[in-house]
Amino acid sequence: MLKMLNSLLKRHPEQINASVEIYTWQTCPFCIRAKLLLWWKGVRFTDYKIDGDDAARTKMAERANGRRSVPQIFINQQHIGGCDDLYQLDQKGQLDLLLAEG
Repeated sequence: MLKMLNSLLKRHPEQINASVEIYTWQTCPFCIRAKLLLWWKGVRFTDYKIDGDDAARTKMAERANGRRSVPQIFINQQHIGGCDDLYQLDQKGQLDLLLAEG
């Protein structure tokens, strides 16, 4: 039943092989929106909550080519960008392809 429901909703969590990391602040609306898309797709991800942690934000910025805004998203160690970038990948049909890579 769940498999059929996922298929109707165009969710394929069994096809997700990617390692996904996201740097967030707990109350950031863009962070929440990005995590909602990942949850919807059935992605298990590592969420680094960096609220007020300057060292963690510096580490994130180093990985994100200097970007200090949140969220910053990585799929298989590749910097994807922020919330808008994630949704653009999804709209272009490229997000599912990235998530299927292992």
